[in-house]
Amino acid sequence: MNKKGFLVSVCAAFALAAVVSSCGDGKTRSTGLEFSRNMYDPIAYNPDQPNNNFSNKMTAQLPPEGTTPIGFERFEFANSVEEYERAGRELANPLAATKVNLAHGEALFQTYCAVCHGKDGKGDGPITLDRSIEDSRGKRNLENFPPPPSYQKSDGNPSSRGGQMSDLSAGKIYHTIFYGYNAMGAHASLLTPEERWQVVMYVQELQKK
Repeated sequence: MNKKGFLVSVCAAFALAAVVSSCGDGKTRSTGLEFSRNMYDPIAYNPDQPNNNFSNKMTAQLPPEGTTPIGFERFEFANSVEEYERAGRELANPLAATKVNLAHGEALFQTYCAVCHGKDGKGDGPITLDRSIEDSRGKRNLENFPPPPSYQKSDGNPSSRGGQMSDLSAGKIYHTIFYGYNAMGAHASLLTPEERWQVVMYVQELQKK
């Protein structure tokens, strides 16, 4: 037998062995021999599986009290008027007042805030104005959202929580971005802490107008 015939015979023998070993007898649930089972059959527990390694027999455990997840920044102010006032007294913008931070703040403001507050912070965003739509059902007016007060000093608008909008401190603005207020929803999940402070920086520029 030449080398080619020998190799063909060996390959055929391996193929036959693989087929035979993978066949069951029709009476058991055995899958036969398996190659590298631990490559696809995980050794680790699934989160919803019982686990005798813990006293409560649960695999998914709560993190220890006081720990902070990776990438998460804790905000130590509650959602209340008192904590809003405390944030106004104790929080200051940690970012340097650079052109880059201010430009980022403006871009974020135009993306997330201008739809209500307006591009210049005057409270004249597009969803506060008269709008209409025309489709197969005809033309109809869209609901207007109540306009927020202007940030600009020249407009002299009061805040709904006291004082002038132009006098709001960095901490109060940050607290409102984090939790939202009145018709404004919370933006904590939309902006990173750094982005929130960049928006605060830009809003305080609008307050000067």
